[in-house]
Amino acid sequence: MIFSLIIPVYNRPDEVDELLESLAKSDYNEAFEIVLVEDGSAIPCKDVVMNYQGKLNISYYFKTNSGPGDSRNFGMRKARGDYFIIFDSDCIIPSQYLTEVRKELNEKYVDCFGGPDKALDSFSDIQKAINFAMTSFLTTGGIRGGSEKINKFQPRSFNMGISKKAFQASNGFGNIHPGEDPDLSIRLWNLGFETRLFKNAYVYHKRRIDWEKFSVQVNKFGKARPILNSWYPEHNKITFFFPSIFILGLLLAFLLLIINFDFLLQIYFVYFIIIFLTSSIKNKNLKIGYYSVIAVWKQFFGYGTGFIESFVKIIVLRKKPQEAFPNMFFRI
Repeated sequence: MIFSLIIPVYNRPDEVDELLESLAKSDYNEAFEIVLVEDGSAIPCKDVVMNYQGKLNISYYFKTNSGPGDSRNFGMRKARGDYFIIFDSDCIIPSQYLTEVRKELNEKYVDCFGGPDKALDSFSDIQKAINFAMTSFLTTGGIRGGSEKINKFQPRSFNMGISKKAFQASNGFGNIHPGEDPDLSIRLWNLGFETRLFKNAYVYHKRRIDWEKFSVQVNKFGKARPILNSWYPEHNKITFFFPSIFILGLLLAFLLLIINFDFLLQIYFVYFIIIFLTSSIKNKNLKIGYYSVIAVWKQFFGYGTGFIESFVKIIVLRKKPQEAFPNMFFRI
């Protein structure tokens, strides 16, 4: 089995440097290749790649901008391996990562897997808070992970693997973004392929975003879900509605104050206190705990409002997704 690591990048040479540096420290004792696809960047990373030519087996391609999904497909078509591993450029890879993946595949082979993400000590406080919001069992990260069986996990494209056979059968990622990763997972299931979570194959996902970018990102995640539900209604779950219910419930809690009923608002207060304490203890930092409250609020509000808007347009009004949200579809 030969691994091909597929990495799309757009205007992030600094990220690529950190990613390649981490891969150069891999303890994997078999050959693997790296296929780096520059997606029409104005700030290319070719010079960075050249610095690692003697340390890593890297193929570098520059193409016109067509989005991360199509760039991953481009890389997989160029790859020489028989199993593709996909990373985002803002990931740092632990030295044991490929060894853990090979171990999992040897013990119980699967044609598509996904791995979790963690935060490094060197990450900023905001990055650690966002990581908490995106991975905690107390948030939508936990809802998604807890609602999916390990043996039927929907991999996320910042850290996932897919066999050459599964890629060729599915034609890879579609042109929706975000949402291209669960879309691919469901199509693979419908083709008879299995997916699985590899718990020990984690990456450090840096997520170089500020509060505003994070809000925009999770809002798009919320918009993507009703689109996927309209395409694959058999995979719709009640848990997908939770962030919207959370937001509507909070609005109701404030309205109930008019009649001096504050019990519901107290529940929300207790929830955010739990978020603060859990994150503070986990990160051993009260400031990160405070930032985590902000991150969780932005996560629920962004996802919940995006979901409601998309649900109305796609499910209720039956608009075509490409017409309702044209900025979520790349032209290929």
